[in-house]
Amino acid sequence: MKLVILDQFSDPGGAQQGLLDLLCELCARRSQVLVGLPGDGVIFDRVRELGFETERIECGPFRSGRKSIGDAARFLFQKRRLTEHIRGMLARTGSNLLYVNGPRLMPAAPCGIPVVFHAHSYIGPGPVRGLIGRALARTQARLIANCEFVAHPWRRFVPDERVHIVYNGVDRAGTVAPRAEPHAPVVACIGRIAPEKGQLEFVAAARVIHGVIPDARFAILGAPLFAEPGAARYDRAVRAAAIGLPIEFPGWVADIPAALADIDLLLAPSAPHEATTRVILESYAAGVPVIAFRSGGIPEVIEEDATGLLVSSAEEMGQLAIDLLRSPARREEMSRAAEDCWRRRFTLERCRREVADLLERAAG
Repeated sequence: MKLVILDQFSDPGGAQQGLLDLLCELCARRSQVLVGLPGDGVIFDRVRELGFETERIECGPFRSGRKSIGDAARFLFQKRRLTEHIRGMLARTGSNLLYVNGPRLMPAAPCGIPVVFHAHSYIGPGPVRGLIGRALARTQARLIANCEFVAHPWRRFVPDERVHIVYNGVDRAGTVAPRAEPHAPVVACIGRIAPEKGQLEFVAAARVIHGVIPDARFAILGAPLFAEPGAARYDRAVRAAAIGLPIEFPGWVADIPAALADIDLLLAPSAPHEATTRVILESYAAGVPVIAFRSGGIPEVIEEDATGLLVSSAEEMGQLAIDLLRSPARREEMSRAAEDCWRRRFTLERCRREVADLLERAAG
């Protein structure tokens, strides 16, 4: 199979890690791949290390989240040239498939070749959703979505037989070793620092927990990414809110399994439009229980009262965390259930095999 892959970011994130995982599978299948990326982030080097060629494309810069009028004007100005660039990439490589990993580049996808759009995030109502939806219909694209919540807006543009739900998968390094009891509990939030990840809500929950379990320790692992000024402001707000609490900020962590080995409980206070958030699955693989907001696609991956708990507020999150931290036996039972859920539903091997199989079917 020969294909061109487009990603809207060259900085690391969940969708970009998913792309790297997929490239490992495509390498094993001896596929020929050219990867187009904007900017000059580290994903260029990671792709080349896997043995694939890269090419810089022009896309942006745009702010994350809701787009401004300036973003829209910039995209429309770039769109025609970007479409011709993509056509050239397909022609030079003799590719029989275009795989678009993220929404920003989908409107520039040309017709006349099979297209697969991989949706990792929810796009709210408005002109952007309409623009992407029309591109899906125009190109007769197949859709891969990481949960039903993410897929739902696109079903009016893509027939059901071309819609595929493939939940993310994650790997695990080594075996899960139980932590010694008793010890000061460690509660963490992991992900890029941004409003949709809910670090301010985590701080509010930590304050509730600290008031009852003063020896509990907290960590916010992550960093603001994508050179976004708003993310930097949010990071400062989170650090200001954390003053007076035993909260550490280790920064971006590349080895998530190693970080999870020192964590007793993961909190995921994600915004309502969040998808399934990859770190929940990584916590399952490490046998770490999860308490998460009942947001977006998260209820699709949490088996409530078995692998984790779903809540609606930071106050409720803090109270349930207190109950769980005070009950090592229940936490251990939930840890075993989480690990079993990972084996059944969310292994990396299963995910990348399913996506690669769909790409080969799309390419004919």
